[in-house]
Amino acid sequence: MLLAPVRPAPGGVGDNEHVESLQGNLLVAGPGLVDPNFRRTVVLVGEHGDEGAMGVVLNRPSPASVEEAVPLLAELVGERELVHVGGPVQPQAIVVLGEFEEPERAGVLVFGTVGFLPGEIEGAEEVGALSRARVFAGYAGWGAGQLEEELAEAAWIVEQALPDDVFTDDPDGLWSAVLRRKGGTFALLATMPLDPALN
Repeated sequence: MLLAPVRPAPGGVGDNEHVESLQGNLLVAGPGLVDPNFRRTVVLVGEHGDEGAMGVVLNRPSPASVEEAVPLLAELVGERELVHVGGPVQPQAIVVLGEFEEPERAGVLVFGTVGFLPGEIEGAEEVGALSRARVFAGYAGWGAGQLEEELAEAAWIVEQALPDDVFTDDPDGLWSAVLRRKGGTFALLATMPLDPALN
């Protein structure tokens, strides 16, 4: 049996009459966000509703390959693909994002044809053809109202996600690339060095 990718959910997501859902958007860490778990990260919001939100960090590759860490998933993503650190919540949980040729096979469709694999699968054939896939260890989670508070404090900059953001070949450059794409003062922010004291 293929290891079942985990699709975490904060609960009740989807009944978001009171919260404008940011599902399918990127959260780009603002300059004031110094939490080491999220400094200069780009997070894809996978689910967002009244009871909270969850997402995965897109630009934190680990040193471990998928074949080493989760060999049963190597056939989905390729042997040399690295496991990415999706966030500090449940770091042992495996979350898989794929670009589906048949989007209806996704466990949760995040945007376009990009979505989470179903929670339990017996084999790679169950998810159909994937153009691309990426494996994440852990995820980022927010309780009810927590993400909204962080947005009000300008901890995050919101930008629409593109498939190439999710499966980027240059995770180290993703933070700057998304800010440049957003333009204006954000493009200037993209040039900020890792250590502002060096500016």
